[in-house]
Amino acid sequence: SCYLPPLRYPATCTFKGSLESEKQQYIIHGGKTPNNELSDKIYVMSVVCKNNKKVTFRCTEKDLVGDVPEARYGHSIDMVYSRGKSVGVVFGGRSYIPSAQRTTEKWNSVADCLPHIFLVDLEFGCSTSYILPELQDGLSFHVSIARNDTIYILGGHSLANNIRPANLYRIRVDLPLGSPAVNCTVLPGGISVSSAILTQTNSDEFVIVGGYQLENQKRMVCNIISLEGNKIEIREMETPDWTPDIKHSKL
Repeated sequence: SCYLPPLRYPATCTFKGSLESEKQQYIIHGGKTPNNELSDKIYVMSVVCKNNKKVTFRCTEKDLVGDVPEARYGHSIDMVYSRGKSVGVVFGGRSYIPSAQRTTEKWNSVADCLPHIFLVDLEFGCSTSYILPELQDGLSFHVSIARNDTIYILGGHSLANNIRPANLYRIRVDLPLGSPAVNCTVLPGGISVSSAILTQTNSDEFVIVGGYQLENQKRMVCNIISLEGNKIEIREMETPDWTPDIKHSKL
């Protein structure tokens, strides 16, 4: 096992392994360290055993070769499954500007990461990047939903333009015996939101809570996302009776 530092804004997802001991695994990538540095490491955390209400975890750091995603935060990682194989998909986030462009005043300035899609093979430790014409802008703090071989990217914040566009992308990953195939489709019906919480309520339904629709305007509307086949439906749900501290707080 390895030391897992406390990370802010990493990308996380669950992973279903093929072995009995790998049924419950968690993938953690990137994030900010306590020293305000950005991490490019990827960790696999698995449940070793459960007894007497005590859970023991094992954490392993994975080394990657190939097109390794740069250190970043506010991005997403999801697992997709196709033809009996699986890969992790990394997208978006922010990173410090290159050292050659840094000045004393802008030493800790961040910029959008390039809108590349990274496929990460956890078994062999290799990563490959893909450029898709439909993805033009870097995004961070978006919502991502994975189901089988498909990922839906929703909302997000573009730092370069300071906007939260109503994005909705469908990214499909095919894993044949040869090279993977990745394609992206722009779908209508997205919503403008960043930094929202996503919760899965059943196999085909998710709920989005909170987040921002403008820099200083919280999003008080909640949404239900339903997946059926190749279709995605986003609709508003009844707004909870927010407490005063939630209504009036800045966060």
